[in-house]
Amino acid sequence: MTDTEKFIKAINILKSGVEYTYNDNAPITEELFNKIRWKTGENSVGAIESTTCPHSEITWILLKAELDKLDG
Repeated sequence: MTDTEKFIKAINILKSGVEYTYNDNAPITEELFNKIRWKTGENSVGAIESTTCPHSEITWILLKAELDKLDG
């Protein structure tokens, strides 16, 4: 499984239907996790995004635990 596939699976385990974007590599480090742009709403221009995750179910610690489980 690629890092991107692991990341997507881990996010969906924690909370399905979450909308986000990121640049570069899959955010499987805390540094990259903190750069994820989470969709927090929408206005007439488009998506409203924040680098602060609005979902209490998704934190770096919880995501890292899921990623570690997927590594087997």
